[in-house]
Amino acid sequence: MAYTNPSSHVVVVSSPGVGHVTPLAGLTKLLVLRHQFTATFVTFSDLPCSLPSSISTVQLPPPPLKDLLSDTHILTRICLTIAHSVSPLRKILISLQQTTRIAAVIFDIFGSDFLSMVKELGIPGYLFITSNFFFFSFMLHLPTLEDTTAGEFRDLPEPLMLPGCVPLRGEDFLEPVQTRESEVCGWVVHLARHYDLFDGILVNSFEALEAGAAKFFKKRGGGNPPVWPIGPLIWPGSDVDSEEPSHKCIEWLNQQSSGSVVFICFGSGGTLTWEQTRELALGLEMSGQSFLWVARAPNETEISGSFFNPNQTSDDPLGFLPEGFVERTKERGVIVLSWAPHREVLGHRATGGFVSHCGWNSALESFVNGVPMVAWPLYSEQRMNAVLLVEGAKVALRVNVGEDGVVRREEVAKVVKNLMEGEEGKEVRQRMQELKKEAVRAMG
Repeated sequence: MAYTNPSSHVVVVSSPGVGHVTPLAGLTKLLVLRHQFTATFVTFSDLPCSLPSSISTVQLPPPPLKDLLSDTHILTRICLTIAHSVSPLRKILISLQQTTRIAAVIFDIFGSDFLSMVKELGIPGYLFITSNFFFFSFMLHLPTLEDTTAGEFRDLPEPLMLPGCVPLRGEDFLEPVQTRESEVCGWVVHLARHYDLFDGILVNSFEALEAGAAKFFKKRGGGNPPVWPIGPLIWPGSDVDSEEPSHKCIEWLNQQSSGSVVFICFGSGGTLTWEQTRELALGLEMSGQSFLWVARAPNETEISGSFFNPNQTSDDPLGFLPEGFVERTKERGVIVLSWAPHREVLGHRATGGFVSHCGWNSALESFVNGVPMVAWPLYSEQRMNAVLLVEGAKVALRVNVGEDGVVRREEVAKVVKNLMEGEEGKEVRQRMQELKKEAVRAMG
């Protein structure tokens, strides 16, 4: 068959959510700019940044999920969205095959239900783990755990020992599998059972960060698909080189001394309760440290509350903060609502620490910029990432959560001060500088 587009073409399919779209868009860009592929990027929403003109974009139709209960878990929503989208994606691929030789289709961690359809069309299917080897190892082991253990995972008597990884306690397993009878736990196990059926697996991590696990997968063999570390892959946006006027928080950072500011941001989806927002604010005040805080209106029901609905409106946009807090801290703190230029902040000379939800995109940006962290995981695989960052890589300090699920102001003040001024802070800072060199080398 003579193709009108004879060059090798890849189709990259992202599940919903900025945290998934971002690394897949970055991967697509690299495949086109560095490796001369042509590409089609398939998503469910508008892109957070522009792509080169050589990448065509296709938007899948929104699935009929209106009848879902409002408290349906976000992962269940994503999995149902994918399940409803197999037929529309099939039509897109068949149409592309009329004019183009498709070398591969690349999916993210939710792509399992697309796999049999892609194999039926004779196209190699690849899995892009937008997280790390630790997560990938856990997912490969999860079906065995599901089939051979009883009771809740948090009650397992021994930590899980995955090849080349730090021990993982049951309470730090993925948040969606913490209730085994739940619908969402069933979905995660279902995804995991397909991971070794792909033709190859790309992992958004680098060997120096997870040496033991990377070595294990390099030697694994046994008819399993090859696994390649391709990270740290972060969105190659125009943040830093843009000629746009700087965000007001950057202008403020320009006036601060080197390494003096702690940056607080819970990612594109993370929200806190009213009580936790109050305790965080008062803890920052108690710490005496300069801070830049990306704050969101509290959400009492869901810690991933702004994942699908990031907009917030209010007559008094900072009315959720403790009375007098803004006034008392105005000399050393800046509060930005909902969004700040994340990469630019982490790359700024004034930023000396990062209080993070441990989303993997944010963690990789920290590595590339050499900024040590306070690990404050909220949802999804973030508790596992916190274990990797604190106990594996030793580049973060972890907050202690009270029995009521709240991190108290005294703990906030203590851990922030320790990161910025204490001995433990010095150690994680030094370790982060070592890994920064490796991260930059791996990016090259």
